[in-house]
Amino acid sequence: MKFGLFGGARSVPGVEDGYRLGYDAYIDSVVEAEELGFYSSFLVEHHFTGMGQVSSSLNLLTFLAAKTSKIRLGTAVVVLPWHNPLLVAEQAATLDLLSKGRFDFGVGKGYRFTEFEGFCIPIEEANERFEEAMTVIRKGWATEGRFSHEGKRWKYKDVMVEPAPTQLPHPPLWMAAGRPESLQYAAQEGYNLFLDQFQTFDVILERLQIYRDALEAAGRTYDPLGVAVARGLFIANNAEEREEAIAARMKALEMMNAYGSSGDQKSSMVSDADLLKATEEGVLLGDPDEIIERLKRLEAGGVGYVLLSSRTQGALRTFAKDVMPAFA
Repeated sequence: MKFGLFGGARSVPGVEDGYRLGYDAYIDSVVEAEELGFYSSFLVEHHFTGMGQVSSSLNLLTFLAAKTSKIRLGTAVVVLPWHNPLLVAEQAATLDLLSKGRFDFGVGKGYRFTEFEGFCIPIEEANERFEEAMTVIRKGWATEGRFSHEGKRWKYKDVMVEPAPTQLPHPPLWMAAGRPESLQYAAQEGYNLFLDQFQTFDVILERLQIYRDALEAAGRTYDPLGVAVARGLFIANNAEEREEAIAARMKALEMMNAYGSSGDQKSSMVSDADLLKATEEGVLLGDPDEIIERLKRLEAGGVGYVLLSSRTQGALRTFAKDVMPAFA
């Protein structure tokens, strides 16, 4: 089993130069994670939150590529409906070049209604925008020399992607999915799969099985390193720490569920309505032995790759020291 990081920088509220402090702390944490033996670090993209979340993931990953040498660096995800796909293809290829082939290209359709409203893009157009964007990106990376594209949303004439990516034919492609039709689409189109951190272990394993069945139907072989399961990590060595962790997670889930809901519409990212259940049955919570037990349950279900979302660097150090050796 391999372990990576999932998340991103945030500004430090209420202090001067809070953005710089938050980004510096995140950069330091990824550099240390490489030293601790973590395999990868995946960075989110969000906009207009007021919480200082990362909005320009490819820029920050390029900086991280210069600060590291071994850890794989990925997006989780670039929300393609909001971007010019030809520019994304160029920027991603540049990052792959500068990282010496350590880039994983995670893409998605987006799920936060407020972000689509901010960009003045109807969320109902997310699928078609995503699919056309990927057509452009794949064509740009696969074509030697120049090409043209005449689509519904994008038109290009006699263009080319420079530089070409280092990993050929392109960096590994990852897709975030949760609904059965999206899981099946990811398998059929040859994407590696992200499974989100908000669902319970049972739901994650059900979604993994849908993806595996679709892979088999498409004549593809399941690779445990081709599915990354994100999980919140909370080290709790006593009852008081456990209660604090559960309260913090329930509060975070309530906020995240609001982002993924609008009226009667709900994203597949929205957790179980029972926030206590979603927390106790969905995160890596407890002392190292309990966390090992929870991970072994995922491993028995076919999971070979877990991305950790943690509030503290200390939790990652404890995980590297006391949990990772059990899966070496």
